[in-house]
Amino acid sequence: MTATDTHRAIEAIFRIESPKLIAGLTRMVRDVGQAEELAQDALVTALEKWPESGVPENPGAWLMTTAKNRALDRIRRHKRLERKRDELGREAEVQQERAAPDLEAAMDDDVGDDLLRLVFISCHPILSTEARVALTLRLLGGLTTEEIARAFLVPEPTIAQRIVRAKRTLSEAKVPFEVPRGTELAGRLSSVLEVIYLVFNEGYAATAGDDWVRPELCEDALRLGRILAELVPREAEVHGLVSLMEIQASRLKARVGPSGEPILLLDQNRARWDQLLIRRGLAALRRAEALGVALGPYVLQAAIAACHARAKTADETDWKRIATLYEDLVHLTQSPVVELNRAVAVSMAYGPAEGLAILDELAAQGALTGYHLLPSVRGDLLSKLGRFDDARSEIERAASLTRNERERKLLLERAHALKNRGRA
Repeated sequence: MTATDTHRAIEAIFRIESPKLIAGLTRMVRDVGQAEELAQDALVTALEKWPESGVPENPGAWLMTTAKNRALDRIRRHKRLERKRDELGREAEVQQERAAPDLEAAMDDDVGDDLLRLVFISCHPILSTEARVALTLRLLGGLTTEEIARAFLVPEPTIAQRIVRAKRTLSEAKVPFEVPRGTELAGRLSSVLEVIYLVFNEGYAATAGDDWVRPELCEDALRLGRILAELVPREAEVHGLVSLMEIQASRLKARVGPSGEPILLLDQNRARWDQLLIRRGLAALRRAEALGVALGPYVLQAAIAACHARAKTADETDWKRIATLYEDLVHLTQSPVVELNRAVAVSMAYGPAEGLAILDELAAQGALTGYHLLPSVRGDLLSKLGRFDDARSEIERAASLTRNERERKLLLERAHALKNRGRA
């Protein structure tokens, strides 16, 4: 393995392991900013040593051990400075040592629910909603600032400022590393759900890079969602989110071809869908509906996903039901992205001209300027209407906007095919 290959392997490993590193370190140092610094220090050490020694058999454990040792050194150094500064007498010094926890033993505690605790810290009400989501995506999802900016459809410097300020605010407030209870839990739940789903979505359809899907992020999000569902069993939206993620995760193996190329929903081999995850998703949806409350956004999205999961073939999909569910979802969320999805469902249920009218109105509003899926969907509907040159132009624009290499290649292939059809 060349040095370049080793560096790429290290970066890929760190991407997967960093949330666990930061969560475990935060439990110890009680400061997310310091925990992230320690994790980054471990990465730097790996970049220095692994090209010569090779990638260890358990790279995650190696990184955690390295980060723990740095944390212990920092804690001990801080204690020594405190003792010198306060000029403690020997008796007080001995008492302090007896009262201090066994740091090495504490570092070896099971990770347990550290990731979930980290989510709730990042979603603390002392932060703005935007900062909560951005920070958790950074700490839990291991996403870069650029990728988070793409998820938010806002400038990268804005996200960078949110993350820096959020870590500083949490540090200054000395937010406890714990899962909240009672009314505080309820108040922070919606933000937590948003964060978990954004992490899942980054795994389900990566915003940038060479991979179309990143299953490890989906797995982390699903784990957190399942834990949360047991923690708050009377919350329909939690079960709705779990249902949605289970059903969407069931398609992961069918979403990519042998070479990693994207395969869109209607072209997928449904025999490759994971039936166990579908059954789990449908069961979670039933739990949500059995609570007898008004359907929230996640339950509605889960109901839409269930329509796809129940259809044995693409032609059997109940698009009219899906279009109705999306209409209800638009009323709840007022989201232009949801309206974009409704346009797709309407086009499938009632024809491409109906869906295109919704898209044209969205484009006129300017809410999704720079969002590649708008011209991508618009190009698809124009193609169905026989307007091949217009469709090709839209899909080429979508290809120029996406940051995912797999998706760009797929879009350019579609544009090339339309160019040939336009000449026919």
